[in-house]
This record gives sequence, structure tokens and C-alpha cells, in this order.
Amino acid sequence: MKTHFAVALSMLAGATLGAAAIQGLHAQAKPPAYVVVEVDVTDQDAYVKEYAPLAQKAMRDAGGRNSCRQC
Repeated sequence: MKTHFAVALSMLAGATLGAAAIQGLHAQAKPPAYVVVEVDVTDQDAYVKEYAPLAQKAMRDAGGRNSCRQC
């Protein structure tokens, strides 16, 4: 009987520790992602009128922000 109690208590302790470890892993914050882009523009007018607005909208929709000092 003593052995059954020890095994049951060990299983309960293992399950409790496992649950606590999983909870701790889920509570970790997601690291931020950074994207650095260098663009060589050959057609300035097309870039400004067609590409830039769509790219900026996609970035804003994804929660990004533009840190370009020249833009």
C-alpha cells in the first residue's frame, strides 16, 4: 500500500511540475521582429505613385511603423 501511495504522489507531483513548466513557456513574450530594407529606385514617379502607398499600407496593417528619416 505504501508503494502505491508513493507512486501516486510522484505522478501527481510530476503532472503539477509539467503543467507549471508549460504555463511558464506559454507566458513568455514574443520577441519583436525587425525588417531592414534597402531599395534602389530606377523609376521615381512609379515608385512614389504605385509602390510606396501599397507597401506602407501593408506595413501599417501588419502593425509596423516607418522609421525612415527621409520619408
